[in-house]
Amino acid sequence: MLDEERVRADTPGCMSGSVFLDSAGSSLPPRVVLDTAIDHLRREAEIGGYRAANERLDDLAAVKTAIGALINATPASIALSDSATRSWADFFYSIPLAAGDRILISEADYASNAIAALQRARATGATVERIPSDDTGQIDLDALAKLVDERVKLVSVLHAPTNGGLVNPAAEATRIAHSVGALVLLDACQSTGQLPIDVAELDIDALSATGRKWLRGPRGTGFLYVRPELAESIEPGRLDLHSASWVSADDYRLAPDASRFEFWECDVAGRLGLGAAVRYLLDLGPENVYAAISARAEYLRKALPEIPGVTVRDIGIRHSGIVSFTVDGLDGIAIRDRLAAQDITVTVSHASSTLLDMTTRDLRSVVRASPHCFVTFDQLDRFVAAVANL
Repeated sequence: MLDEERVRADTPGCMSGSVFLDSAGSSLPPRVVLDTAIDHLRREAEIGGYRAANERLDDLAAVKTAIGALINATPASIALSDSATRSWADFFYSIPLAAGDRILISEADYASNAIAALQRARATGATVERIPSDDTGQIDLDALAKLVDERVKLVSVLHAPTNGGLVNPAAEATRIAHSVGALVLLDACQSTGQLPIDVAELDIDALSATGRKWLRGPRGTGFLYVRPELAESIEPGRLDLHSASWVSADDYRLAPDASRFEFWECDVAGRLGLGAAVRYLLDLGPENVYAAISARAEYLRKALPEIPGVTVRDIGIRHSGIVSFTVDGLDGIAIRDRLAAQDITVTVSHASSTLLDMTTRDLRSVVRASPHCFVTFDQLDRFVAAVANL
């Protein structure tokens, strides 16, 4: 069982008495993350960034070890980055594409992914096609099986979207994509840290994730997982003296593993903070944290529909810790701001972020509540009461 009192005591943001329901945006870090990052910044101020980083080489390597333990991957298959978006794009732009090739994206896919796909399709003559959703709202596996052929080079699977509680059947979609030789890039930005992820069981080719959301790490951190054999063969679209070595006047040698997707310059304090966040999660027991998040989200999914005029907009069969809803007659921004005036933090997901899904469902925006394990049920009741009084 999760020690909830410990978690709240470890979280400085819990001391304010506010109700924080935006871990799908940028969560409240535990004190160890704050202290780790700040201590390193202080050390940089004392002796300079280079010496300070050299003192922490083993700790920086341990960041990948911790991430590997969380997702069942080798450290060598992980590249650290500044965001999930950067990680996703770095892998995607490294996939060779030509005229006639096909890119498939999930209907719930994020705007950044879709924009990148459309840009590359425009430049190469490839096409971008959506994977239909079934009646529940998740990826339609039967339709996907009929859609794929040998021209499909990459399938973008959105594990858990930004605009609601849907969890897509990633492993099943991957098996279908692999049946025709397509690569699968899993966007795990909203799932890492709140849902179990085992890259071996999922059998995916690559995964992108962020530090600032459910992992409770610093902003400006993220990582990319690349299947080991692929990490040794694929060439990133951009390189520097960390991702490759300059071996002669007219030649270079790629790094032998996923570090070929990294650049030399980085936020060392942020990466150390990310490592602290992942180790904190591992220490709590990921399964305990996942269960606590799920219990809080399901509590809201049952309580909110009992309020007249409130509609929960989550779709799918399996649900994440994101609860999306609308209130009749009120704009999402107005709801967010009126709740903020009562020291309750939620956020708004607009149609432009998940255009295909939101257009299909005729939604301009949804309010998003995403409670982490440090939120109490009394705070959830306070939030529900505030929504009822809108």
